[in-house]
Amino acid sequence: MNHLARVETPLRIGNYMVKDWRLRKRKPVRRKNIAPLLKRLEQHLDIDLNVDGGFLEMAEYGPWQVVIIDKVAHIVEVVSPEDERIVFLTLRGLLAIAPEKKYVEVDHGAIPFLMNGADCMVAGIHAADAEIIAGDLIWIRDQNHGRPLALGWALLDGPDLITEIKGKGIKTIHYVGDELWEMEL
Repeated sequence: MNHLARVETPLRIGNYMVKDWRLRKRKPVRRKNIAPLLKRLEQHLDIDLNVDGGFLEMAEYGPWQVVIIDKVAHIVEVVSPEDERIVFLTLRGLLAIAPEKKYVEVDHGAIPFLMNGADCMVAGIHAADAEIIAGDLIWIRDQNHGRPLALGWALLDGPDLITEIKGKGIKTIHYVGDELWEMEL
């Protein structure tokens, strides 16, 4: 093998390969049809979603359900490792509405790794929502600007994410630059 050849290994989530994911079964929906999903998200993140007047669509993206608002994927419903369906904002959704729940803040040194899809190490985490429980889907933001960088499963509780000094803190599932981020609708 040529030592200069780049070997790409697709990210594996469960039995699914991210590289094989495509937007499928895209269809327009009415707000009342997805109201329970929106209500779960609003309660989970303590936010007020105002999607009135927006063109709403639902689609499948691999095993995930995606809610598209005005041709931008804003909301995703994923299956947790415990087979529970969790609704969360995508990174594009987090750019529009930055909730003050379910977040961790990382220093500047962690950003290049996160933007390549790496899991988040606890050494780079400087602040976290104290209400995070291991297994929660959370978002990672830049400490200086508060901009979203990634989504992932918390491997530790919120206070432990800050106090621990070694090991992984978050298993990344969506990050700036991945296929969902780059999706053009």
